[in-house]
Amino acid sequence: MNCFQCCMSEEKVNKKSLKKSIKEFHETKTLASFANISFKSDASRRRYITEEIKKLGKGNISAQIFTFGELSTATNNFDHENLLGEGGFGRVYKGIIESTKQVTAVKQLDRNGFQGNKEFLVEVLMLSLLHHPNLVNLVGYCADGDQRILVYEYMAKGSLEDHLLDIASDKPPLDWKTRMKIAEGAAKGLEYLHETANPPVIYRDFKASNILLDEEFNPKLSDFGLAKLGPTGDKSHVSTRVMGTYGYCAPEYALTGQLTTKSDVYSFGVVFLEIITGRRVIDNARPTAEQNLITWAQPLFKDRRKFTLMADPKLEGDYPVKALYQALAVAAMCLQEEANTRPLISDVVTALEYLAANKDVDADVDDESDSGSVSGSGSGSGSGSASPDRSSNKGDKDVDVEGDGR
Repeated sequence: MNCFQCCMSEEKVNKKSLKKSIKEFHETKTLASFANISFKSDASRRRYITEEIKKLGKGNISAQIFTFGELSTATNNFDHENLLGEGGFGRVYKGIIESTKQVTAVKQLDRNGFQGNKEFLVEVLMLSLLHHPNLVNLVGYCADGDQRILVYEYMAKGSLEDHLLDIASDKPPLDWKTRMKIAEGAAKGLEYLHETANPPVIYRDFKASNILLDEEFNPKLSDFGLAKLGPTGDKSHVSTRVMGTYGYCAPEYALTGQLTTKSDVYSFGVVFLEIITGRRVIDNARPTAEQNLITWAQPLFKDRRKFTLMADPKLEGDYPVKALYQALAVAAMCLQEEANTRPLISDVVTALEYLAANKDVDADVDDESDSGSVSGSGSGSGSGSASPDRSSNKGDKDVDVEGDGR
């Protein structure tokens, strides 16, 4: 706790107001109805999505409407040489829009994949109404026939996962300063969703593969298909089916389907621990006791003398030791099993601004003289039960636990 409080003692930086407000969110009933809509047939889904997005395009929705032909031309007929990546949602291609010469990332949704018509519509609406430097920019979309395609700004460095968990042998590992910079920016994206958006938005799928990086390693959150409007008024949570990725779901959400912004804070803690350790949250290639990152870290959080064992070996010791302690304190606080003991994401941002500032935080550090804990006086960091280990060693399988509507 002391390390975390040390971070928090720094004076908060006054947050600059965003250039683009989200006045559209005053019409919350409209957005909420889209986010929770059900469809009777594939034909009605296609017709509804096309008509509603085009209708909104005349007002709130600024994203460009592309034809399938335009995006085929942009990607050279979705040539495999332009493939940037693929997952349960479909494939992402690099494309150049012929009319503007803008380089983009074109995500063609798999009709049989995890991301369906509802998720497609939610993502178009969310990214059209939400604007922040740490959220990916939606250039446009295509809803021709049964095609569902999203067009984003191109992020030159790919995802955080590419540089942290799937790092190629010829690629240098991320240094400590860059890791803290990425964590800070990603947290600011969540802060905007939680505390500026009205009503708040719960991201619900915070993970390394959804954090994209530009040429200077500035992070942006992407893939808003699972985003959910947060509780309003006197409501403490929203109830929904459990969606997300194994290992990243908060315990209370995984068990009850009760979703709050603190659920995102837990997921942030998981990713931040991945950033610090260089380990996947679920990695079946490791020895049994180390396959679940949270379970492995839990006893180490309790003994300061073991903190350096948690640093990514690829850093080769090149990091400020006290900053490591403070970073682990932030992660441990985010991973508290009880949601109400986790910090607000704005407090996390304040701590990370301090860590990312690259100040000399190593004065008067003696890592052998104190066996204190960073896990606080609460229930401790999240348990392994909050991170089911029923996935591949990449731990990135999207799940629909209950299988009914959102």
